[in-house]
Amino acid sequence: MSSRHERPVRGGRAGSSLARKLAATTGSVAALVLLPMSAAARATAQEPPSTTRVDAPGLPVPVTNNAVATIARGPGAGVYSMLGVDSTKSWRGITRRAFHLPSGASRWRELPPVPGASGRLAALAFGVKGRVFLLGGYTVDSVGHETSLPRVDIWDPAGRRWRAGAPMPVAVDDAMGGVWHDSLIVIVSGWHDTDNVNDVQWYNPTTNRWTRGTPFPGVQVFGGAGGVLGDEILVVDGARRVSGKEKYALTLQAWLGAINPKDPAEIRWSRMSPHPGPARYRAAIGACGRRFYLAGGTDNAYNYDGFGYDGHPSAPTAQVLSFEAAERTWWREHEAPAATMDLRGMAIVDGNAWLVGGMRAGQRVSDEVTAWALGCPVR
Repeated sequence: MSSRHERPVRGGRAGSSLARKLAATTGSVAALVLLPMSAAARATAQEPPSTTRVDAPGLPVPVTNNAVATIARGPGAGVYSMLGVDSTKSWRGITRRAFHLPSGASRWRELPPVPGASGRLAALAFGVKGRVFLLGGYTVDSVGHETSLPRVDIWDPAGRRWRAGAPMPVAVDDAMGGVWHDSLIVIVSGWHDTDNVNDVQWYNPTTNRWTRGTPFPGVQVFGGAGGVLGDEILVVDGARRVSGKEKYALTLQAWLGAINPKDPAEIRWSRMSPHPGPARYRAAIGACGRRFYLAGGTDNAYNYDGFGYDGHPSAPTAQVLSFEAAERTWWREHEAPAATMDLRGMAIVDGNAWLVGGMRAGQRVSDEVTAWALGCPVR
């Protein structure tokens, strides 16, 4: 049973303005590399281009902390939203509902509910080889106790049914991750019942097996952001556990992992310069072209109602940053059309970034899809 229920009933895995929170491969360990802060590695400011807003159909209902995934082609092509919490922002509003927006469609379609006795928060979802894999997350009971779950639920669009996958070796929620070459799913760090972990877990959808990867050498966090681009994985920020009244604090960090193509469980981690501005909590990362894009989130961590440990409302940001791995450089991008936080993924659709649902200013749970052009090549 998680200890995070120690926070106030209104929630908050953090407080204050900078607060709280495979292929069957072998788990070999790679060397850790600390790169010098060269001029190319320092965060770089540029004049942001203007935002090109993109119209995208809104969800049937407002939802936040929902896991978001995409499938590029096949019978299940489109964008998916699964789990999360509704406008009540209470434990009763944590939902099992799931939705699919087929490619080219103008309306979302509701899917059968996600299996399980109750809904959950802070899960991850990824599309791999035409199916959606929904991993981890946590449940909340009537007195606020939270439990991290090892569940893997698989949506099969062709058969229009849910299947169960092999459970995660280490149950985590609010973790970071991504998909490597439409083949393997990697999960990094996250919260496990009573504290954060440094585990890197690889899942092979084809064999339905898990493999342990090179441990994450950065600060163990929950609520950070992560993504995979080619043979590299980027992990940014998140909330760590601290002693004292605060209990949790945000961490400004950026780590780039080089994935060994011959043995993906082996990751060569390198510490990057952090992005401009304060650390972020529950932001989203998407990969497009040669860059990772970091959008949304807040600098005041919380649980699921948008209020931090200090009792002050968390405020979302519209700022968008990008990281070009080849040059080890951060760039300031245009702002998103709307400030959004409480995100569990960014969908990339035809070179556009989509933030599906989430929480807006004033802790308003949204049914809108915030979408804008990234200007990256469309394959």
